[in-house]
Amino acid sequence: MAQMNLDNIDYNNPDHFADLMGFDARFAVFKSPETVRKEARETSQIIHDTYNTLHAIVARHEETIQDRWMKKSGKQRRKILLECWLGMSPVHRPDFEAYRKEKEEQRSQGTKYRESFMWPYINQEDLSKPKNFLLLLHARARHHPSHFAAADDRAIRLGVVTGAILRVFLNGHVMILNGATGPDKYGELITWDDHPDAFEWMHTQKQFGPGDGLIVLEIQERILRFLLDCSRFILHDIPADTLASGIYPVQPEPHVKTGVKAKSFESLVVTATELPYRLPTRIDFGRMELLLEAKVSATRDHIWALREDPDYFGSWMADMKEHRQEVLKDTMGNIHPAFHLGGGTMVKARIIANLVVEAYGELEIFTELCRQAKELHLLYNQCAAQLSPTEDLPGDFLDRLLTFRHYLRQAVRGPLKMLRHNVVASPQIRKFFVREPPANATTSHITVMTRPGIKLTEVEGHLIWLLRTLWEDDHTLFLADMPLVLDELERLLQANPQAAALVSARISEIIGEASIISQCLSQINQYQPWERGFDTAEVGKKQGIQQGFAVWAQPLSYICEGIRDRHFVPIAELGDVSNRRFFYPTERRRTKENVETLRRAEQNLDEFWRAVDKIVDVRCGHLRGTIVRALLSEKRTLRRIPEWVDTCSSGSATGKQNQQQQRHATSGDVKSLYKPLSTLYFNTGQIAGRADDASTTPKDKKKTSGEPAPIETSSLPPPAATIRVDSRALKVFRTLFFDPGVTSSPAVVCWQDFVYAMTSTGLFSAEKLYGSVWQFQRLDTKTPTGIQFHQPHLQGKILFAVARSMGRRLNRSFGWIGTSFVLEENE
Repeated sequence: MAQMNLDNIDYNNPDHFADLMGFDARFAVFKSPETVRKEARETSQIIHDTYNTLHAIVARHEETIQDRWMKKSGKQRRKILLECWLGMSPVHRPDFEAYRKEKEEQRSQGTKYRESFMWPYINQEDLSKPKNFLLLLHARARHHPSHFAAADDRAIRLGVVTGAILRVFLNGHVMILNGATGPDKYGELITWDDHPDAFEWMHTQKQFGPGDGLIVLEIQERILRFLLDCSRFILHDIPADTLASGIYPVQPEPHVKTGVKAKSFESLVVTATELPYRLPTRIDFGRMELLLEAKVSATRDHIWALREDPDYFGSWMADMKEHRQEVLKDTMGNIHPAFHLGGGTMVKARIIANLVVEAYGELEIFTELCRQAKELHLLYNQCAAQLSPTEDLPGDFLDRLLTFRHYLRQAVRGPLKMLRHNVVASPQIRKFFVREPPANATTSHITVMTRPGIKLTEVEGHLIWLLRTLWEDDHTLFLADMPLVLDELERLLQANPQAAALVSARISEIIGEASIISQCLSQINQYQPWERGFDTAEVGKKQGIQQGFAVWAQPLSYICEGIRDRHFVPIAELGDVSNRRFFYPTERRRTKENVETLRRAEQNLDEFWRAVDKIVDVRCGHLRGTIVRALLSEKRTLRRIPEWVDTCSSGSATGKQNQQQQRHATSGDVKSLYKPLSTLYFNTGQIAGRADDASTTPKDKKKTSGEPAPIETSSLPPPAATIRVDSRALKVFRTLFFDPGVTSSPAVVCWQDFVYAMTSTGLFSAEKLYGSVWQFQRLDTKTPTGIQFHQPHLQGKILFAVARSMGRRLNRSFGWIGTSFVLEENE
C-alpha cells in the first residue's frame, strides 16, 4: 500500500478508510447514513409491530399452543416449521455444517449458505423437538427484542469471522439497541458528534456498529415473523383478527411443557441445545464454582488413589502406556526403538513423568480456577443489584473477570495438548496414523501423520476432524470457537455408537476435563451485553494479567521443568506394571496368602512413591508454594490392609476377631490400618498405626516391620447419618462398600444403577457433563457441594475394583461406610 497523507484522508470515504485499515473494500458493504437510518427505522417498526401482536396472542393462548404442539408428531411439527419458514435447514447448527462444506475461497466470493450462518438455531432437527420451539416462543413473545440483541450478535460469530456474513461499513456512527425499547429508539442511528458518549459506546461495544446493528435487526425481524406465523397456524381454527382481541382474556403465564417423562438426571448436551431458545441469562457463578470445586475434589482423589490403591495405579499406568505415540508403527511397519532400549526403561520413565506432571498440574490449575471463581461469585453478589446493561461493570469486578477468562484460556491448553499426544495413539484410532522413524532411540520427538491410502467413513472423518480441530488449537478452532466444537463432538458421541466406539476411556476423560473449562468460558461468553466489550477492555490490562499469571505459574513451572523422564530412569522398574508388582485381588476371600498378596502390592506402591517423592523434592524445589505440597502434608492418610494374624499361633485374637479385622480393611470402615499420603512431607516423624485405638502409644502397639505409630482419629471423616434406601440402591452401596461379612461376593455394578442409587437417597441430583464426566450435586447442604465420577466406557459396567475406589472417595468426601445404608422398610 502506498504511503498515504493522513491529513487528506476522509474517514467517511469507504475507499480511503479501506486503504488505511488494510482490508479489501470489495468484501465490505458500503451504505450512506441516510440509507442505514431508513433501513433501521423501517425494520425496527416491523419488529415492534410483530412483537406486540405476538405478545398479545401468546399472553392469551400460550397454554393452548403448548397443548396442541405437544400432541403433534415430529412429522407434523416439521410440516408447520416448513410452512412458516420455507427451506428451513434440516440439521442442527447448519452454520457448522456449512463451514465444513465450503472452502474459504468460496466464502470470500459469496457464500451459498448465508441463511445457515444468520440463523444457526433455526433448524428442523432442534425445533421439531417437543420443548425447543415452545422455549423460543415463550422467550421471544414475552420479552422485548432488546433483551436478545447481544445474544443474537454473538450467535452469528462463526459467520462473521469466516466472512460468510458481510456487514455494512459506516464510520463515525453507532446504533442503539441495548436498553432501548420504543420503535423510535430501538435501532436509532446517531453520529459520534450527536452524543458525548457515542464514541465510547462504539469503542467499548456497549452499543453496536451500524453493520452489526442492521444484522441483528434482520435476525430478529425474521424470527418474530416466523413465530407469529407459527402461532396463527397452530391456532388455525380461531379467526386471525380476533386472536389478540379482548374476546380472549389474558391468561396467567404457564410453565413451558416438555412432554417428556422426568429423568433422574440432567444432560449438559440437552441444556446446551436449549440455551439459544431461552431468555439470555446472567452469568452463573454458582455453577462455575460448583463444577470447579468438584473437579478439584476429583483431582485430589485421583492423586490419593494413585498412592493408595495398587489396582487403580496399575490400571492408570497401563492405560497411559496404551496412549503413548511410541506404540504407533512407523512408516516401515516397525515398532519404536525405545522399547528395545534397556527393556523399555525410557518409555516407562516417560510414563511416570507424565503421570506425575498431569496429576500435580491439574491440581494446581483447577485449585486456582476454583479460588478465582469463589472470589468472583462473592464480588458479583455484592454488585449484582446495581448492574445495568447500559453501564460499565465495576472496575474491580471487571478486572477479576478478565483475569479469570485469561486463566481459563491458559488452562484449557493442557487437555488440548493431551488430546494431541493421546488421540492418534489410542487403541481405537491408531490404525489411521503412522509415525516417522526417529533419528535415535532416545529422542522424545515423534512426528505423526495420517496413514497413506487410508479411507475414512463419514463418521470417522467427522470425529477425527472435530478432535483434530481441538488438538491443533489453531485458526480453525479460533473461527469455530472451542465451546461449539466440544458441543458438536459430544452430540456426535451420544448420537452415534460408531463414533463413541472410537473414543477410548482415557480420551473421554480428557474431553470431560476440557469441557469443564469450556463450560466456564461459555458462561462468560453468555454474559451479555458486557462480553461484547471484553476484548477491548482487556487491551490496556493484558500485560498486567499476563504478568500476574506468570507469577502464579512459577511453582507450576518448577514442576513441569523439574520432572523430566530422564530423572525417573533409575526407578522405572519400581513402576513397572507388567510384572504383577501391583496385583491386588481385593475381590477374593480373605486368606493368609491373599492378605500377603494385597500387602505386598501396597508395599510396592509405597516404595514407588517414596522414590518418586525424593526425586520430585530435589528437582522441584521441595514443591514450595504448591497445593500439591499442602495435600501431601495433610494428616488425612491412606488406608492399608492390616497384617494377617494367625489364630493358631496367637492367643491374642480369635478367628472371629481376625475376620473382623480383615473385613474392616475392605469395607470402608474407619477401623483400618493407616499410612500418610507421603512420608517425605508428613511431618509427624512416624507413619502408621491403628486408627481405632488413638489412645495407644507407639510402645504399646505390636507392629509389623517398618510400621510406626498411630495417628489421631480426628483426621478421619466423621461417620454419616443412616440413610434409608430401597433394595436396588442397597445392592449398589453394598458393592461400593464391600463387606464380606454381609455380602457373599463382590459384584459388578451397572452405571444406571449407580446413578439411581445416588439420586434415590434424596441427597444428590445428577448431571451428565461431556466426555465421561458426571456431576452429582449435594442437595441437603446450605453451601452446594458436588462430586464427579467417570462413567465406564461403552459397556456401562463398573468393575468391582473401580466400585471399591468410588466407595473410598465417597467415604472421604461424606463419611459414608457400609453401615450408613439400611433398607427403607427397616429402622
